[in-house]
Amino acid sequence: MKKILIVDDEPNIVMALEYTFKKNNFEVFIARDGKEALEILEKQLPDVIILDVMMPMVDGYATLEEIKKDDRLAHCKVIFLSAKNKETDIEKGLELGANLYVVKPFSAKKLVEQVHELIEN
Repeated sequence: MKKILIVDDEPNIVMALEYTFKKNNFEVFIARDGKEALEILEKQLPDVIILDVMMPMVDGYATLEEIKKDDRLAHCKVIFLSAKNKETDIEKGLELGANLYVVKPFSAKKLVEQVHELIEN
């Protein structure tokens, strides 16, 4: 079973994504901010991390920088899922090493397809 970590401070998004990915046979882990995500990543090695940019404590950009420092997480695919939709925000996310940058609002069905594509490639 593939593992996915969803990191977002918006409860409705977290619940919708958790439901969707569990229905698609993923083991789902949830974090409400970057600090919590990094704590989970000490114990779990997900295949994919869906990461919001704007969060309390540690934002998505700083979280991704920490993820990239950890060799155990080198195989993880990272998708930014954010309302920040300026070209500069998207470029920054991709430059930091995200595999994909998805702008909110988004299609959960399309996101699942994108996750499967990332895992298979």
